[in-house]
Amino acid sequence: MADLDGTLLRSDMLHESFWDGVARDPATLGAALLALPRGKPALKACLAERSRILPATLPYDPRVIARLEAWREAGGRTALVTATDARLAATVADYLGLFDEVHGTAGGTNLKGPAKAAFLATRYGAGGYVYMGDSVADLPVWAAGGKSISVNASAAVRRSLDAQAQGEVEHLPPETGRAGAILRALRPQQWVKNILVFVPMIADLAFDLATLMAALVAFVALSLTASAGYVLNDLLDLADDRSHPRKRHRPFASGALSAAFGTWLFPALLLAGLAVAALDGVLLLGVVALYFGATLIYSVKLKRHTMVDICMLAVLFTLRIIAGGVAIGVELSVWLLAVSMFLFFALAAVKRLAELTDLQAAGRAVSRRGYRVEDRNLLSQMAITSGYLAVLVLALYVDEPVVQEKFGMPWMLWSVCPLLIFWISRMVMVAARGEMHDDPLVWALENRTSRKVMAMAVIFIVLAVVL
Repeated sequence: MADLDGTLLRSDMLHESFWDGVARDPATLGAALLALPRGKPALKACLAERSRILPATLPYDPRVIARLEAWREAGGRTALVTATDARLAATVADYLGLFDEVHGTAGGTNLKGPAKAAFLATRYGAGGYVYMGDSVADLPVWAAGGKSISVNASAAVRRSLDAQAQGEVEHLPPETGRAGAILRALRPQQWVKNILVFVPMIADLAFDLATLMAALVAFVALSLTASAGYVLNDLLDLADDRSHPRKRHRPFASGALSAAFGTWLFPALLLAGLAVAALDGVLLLGVVALYFGATLIYSVKLKRHTMVDICMLAVLFTLRIIAGGVAIGVELSVWLLAVSMFLFFALAAVKRLAELTDLQAAGRAVSRRGYRVEDRNLLSQMAITSGYLAVLVLALYVDEPVVQEKFGMPWMLWSVCPLLIFWISRMVMVAARGEMHDDPLVWALENRTSRKVMAMAVIFIVLAVVL
């Protein structure tokens, strides 16, 4: 006998079906809330009807599959016995072709814990089965069976199983630690984007300790909130990520973290980010909340709309600068906001250009966001045009009398302009050649030439400030 959630599957079908349903139709959330008061079987049935999970893409545990195959080869019978809705369990069993019987939640009975133990004892007799499970809910099932096998169980569950076991016990412990997977799910490399909160501080030449601390609060708040958004995005994109050559290795797509864990991690990160923002005041809290709201709308709806997604990404970057200005209490220049919008529109276009280039190499014609391979030239033109406009606006900003008076050597800022032209041009060329396999900003930090250009730009800005 094998359990499905957390045992055969490195995730759980309740949360998998919830996020798949919400990704397809946000109204699934409302339907789930209405079904919940009628009990878990009703909730599972509701989600099973609204989801379209492809069993071929699910993250299975190869150790469990190997055990089932060996058992059948030795002449034994196998059964999938799970609290998952019976229809979803049957879909998985049909795909794997490893089970002689399938039993799941149906008819108002949640096949879990004591209910599962009673069912198996009635069907196979006390001690008449070998059971593979993973959670504390499986303890009564193990107690009523013969040999007990734990899969990916916590240390506490393994100890409890050892203490209660009357027969043979075997443990298949988790293969990897969770800490590393959690860190990867947070995507700390993306926090570099939140350095934009320090731009208003540099533009205003405000470098006192209080200003620095306020900007740091904004940085931490946005980083936590952004990580909440990344977790949410990964949960909504499970199906797409699992069919992607690189994204299928992400923690939730690969099963290193379960969808159930992500369901709790996402609100915890969000609440932490909002709490940190509240330390600075209501205004920063409002901007951070607006940032998350925009991220949510983007993840659920707008990222699948051609061109709207690029514009929205530019808005999200600009909101980071606005958060920095609000945190330190300065009025932001229209010039600065214009540079931000043009520059980050260009980077968003580069991101889509890189994706389409990969798509073309894979022999596919249309991306999941509605772009076509033939749009590559247009995206390339948009990226270059918008990037050059950002440089033009920056040059006009540097020529402003207030900037000339504020900086000791303002002409140093002019040196940043040709560096930006080179940086943007090269980035577009790399994306068009299919040599950019990550987010443009992440690529920029990893590429040696790009790092040199950014370092030179930072040096020129520092000299303009201190000299």
